[in-house]
Amino acid sequence: MSMFENLGRFGVTIRQTHARNKAIRALNSLPAHVQKDIGWPASPPSDPQAALTSLLLGTPR
Repeated sequence: MSMFENLGRFGVTIRQTHARNKAIRALNSLPAHVQKDIGWPASPPSDPQAALTSLLLGTPR
């Protein structure tokens, strides 16, 4: 495997993660009744520990 293949895969991973996070932010910004209608879990109240975990791990809900 060449260095350029590794860089290419890394770039794809970054783009996919960015797109997923952008979609999650868009869904979270919808009004609560719309989130409920489409089956998206309602945004949890602001929890500093959850925000830190999400920031560090980058895991979607």
